[in-house]
Amino acid sequence: MNQYNPSETIDVLTEGLGDKIGAEQRNWQKYNPPNETAGVLAAAPSVTIASSVNELVELACGADGRDTFEVVFDTPNKGRILEAEVARVRNGIAANYPEPYMRRRDPDCMVISDDRPTNKPRFAEQFGYDFKELRTETFEWLKTQPLAIFGFIAGQQGMGEDALVVAPDNCGFFALGLALLQGIVAYEDIPDTFRPKSIIYVAPPFRHTHFDGKQIVVHHRGMELHEIFSYNLYPGPSAKKGIYGVLIGQGEREGWVTAHCSTVQVVTPYDNIVTIMHEGASGGGKSEMLEQAHRNSEGRLLLGENLITGERRHLEIPRSCRLLPVTDDMALCHPSLQDGEQKIRVTDAEDAWFVRVNHITHYGTDVPLERMTAQPGEPLLFLNIDAAPSSRALIWEHIQDSPGVPCPNPRVIVPRSIVPDIVKEPVTVDVRSFGVRTPPCTREAPSYGIIGLFHVLPPAMAWLWRLVAPRGHANPSIVDTIGMTSEGVGSYWPFATGRRVDQANLLLQQFLDHTRMRYILCPNQHVGAWKVDFMPQWIAREYLARRGNAQFKSDQVRPARCPLLGYAIYQLAVEGRSIARWFLQVDTQPEVGEEAYDQGAQMLYDFFRTCLADFNESDLDPLGQQIIECCFDGGTVQDYEALIPSR
Repeated sequence: MNQYNPSETIDVLTEGLGDKIGAEQRNWQKYNPPNETAGVLAAAPSVTIASSVNELVELACGADGRDTFEVVFDTPNKGRILEAEVARVRNGIAANYPEPYMRRRDPDCMVISDDRPTNKPRFAEQFGYDFKELRTETFEWLKTQPLAIFGFIAGQQGMGEDALVVAPDNCGFFALGLALLQGIVAYEDIPDTFRPKSIIYVAPPFRHTHFDGKQIVVHHRGMELHEIFSYNLYPGPSAKKGIYGVLIGQGEREGWVTAHCSTVQVVTPYDNIVTIMHEGASGGGKSEMLEQAHRNSEGRLLLGENLITGERRHLEIPRSCRLLPVTDDMALCHPSLQDGEQKIRVTDAEDAWFVRVNHITHYGTDVPLERMTAQPGEPLLFLNIDAAPSSRALIWEHIQDSPGVPCPNPRVIVPRSIVPDIVKEPVTVDVRSFGVRTPPCTREAPSYGIIGLFHVLPPAMAWLWRLVAPRGHANPSIVDTIGMTSEGVGSYWPFATGRRVDQANLLLQQFLDHTRMRYILCPNQHVGAWKVDFMPQWIAREYLARRGNAQFKSDQVRPARCPLLGYAIYQLAVEGRSIARWFLQVDTQPEVGEEAYDQGAQMLYDFFRTCLADFNESDLDPLGQQIIECCFDGGTVQDYEALIPSR
């Protein structure tokens, strides 16, 4: 097949389709599937074995050279259902869902069908019958479909496991997304020792016939095989987070963690390098940590806009640090990476990044990302982007959920191989940051939006924030939820299949093993009465990189008025430019004041205590029990420091 070239026309891209994917003599037996999977593949009318991303680009539009394709299924009693509309564009494939509900991940989509230990909903309890019935029905349906398969590694070679996907061949765009995210092993490179330890089965019509149109992903964990049944075509819950669940399960068995984070090496104008690992729930600023701070036409940073007075405050930093991206969402903290130096070492768990671009609303917002996605070195997959066939998909052209209301979750899958300055080797982390989406907080409407520009946390308190992991205000990545909700342990709990307490213990041990870390807490969207977007974490990044590993002096940080926020920054200057104290200590804002701040603090305490009650298990590490008791007792910052001393 021809090599993908973004400067060529669509006609050139479709040359060579006479040598279609099925023309090669490929045999699915090479993948050594288990018996039931082999039975499905043997019975199917056809099996397309994909060996490269370019082959899946062709398959996404039907593998017959057309520019548009409708993913359609005929369902009993439901008739013809259109799941997605796919267009071949100059820079890859653009796929859109006719239902706005399908454009974001449903946070309640995961169910467990086996009898192994879990805190997640079980299939039989939620739906009233044994999954064995539906599993058999799913296999029987797949036997009637022309199928596509390929092999990949969940994680990295040596730190992951062999995996396989089995999907209807008209779901090529979904398979493309999976191959971009997790990689694809070329057919000729499949070793004789390949044995799938996880398999994704894709069966979209069952969403309508069995689940009332809802996104459902069923995990069935056998002793030797982890099966994922994806009953929807949005790749977030299965192709991405489903495989994340596989890695979490592997780490649970072997005693390590796949962190939910972005990681970036920050190179100062003086060539110092500080590595920041930024964790958080969906929408917590992980992808944004890899972006340069957005500047206005004058080159200044908009620090914030006061929602009450309309006042704007700017910050001038003549030269930003250079960014060397490492991970975007999933970082392997595998034991083989650690070097005993008491700082955690990580490497990327993925081959591509699932980048949300809702904040890219016009040309010039993020020129490097716009350039990279408009003229990539290889084809991309765009989701929820309005792009006509044969056009060039542009990441600020978001599809609308309704007239005048853009989809809040437009995405593009960007391969690591085309990201400039990407770091391919494992890195040692200096700063471990946690991001929280915060609402505005004012005297008239108190809220938990009381977090200053950034806070310094004792290790024990940083562990607590990961156990609770607030999903936060106006989350763009998931289907709407009401009130303040939690994503839980490490912020990756929505994707884990086992028990909370096991993950809490793994995280705590990680904190104890790596004691030379600095922990910070960063809000985004609002600081009190100020609208700030992601500026807090961008400023924290610039400031901490310039500081290096220097310790904070007693006149620079003070215990926050709310102990759950650790230490508040008392004074802060970046490149000689001072930042007003009300951005650092929200209780000093005249629009907030101490009373509203304290009400917000009480909301945080109530939320923490509700969430932490889930960890009341006898096998929680005794130190973990002490830390949680410290929270319930209203402990001071010094109390947390004593539990896990900072170094």
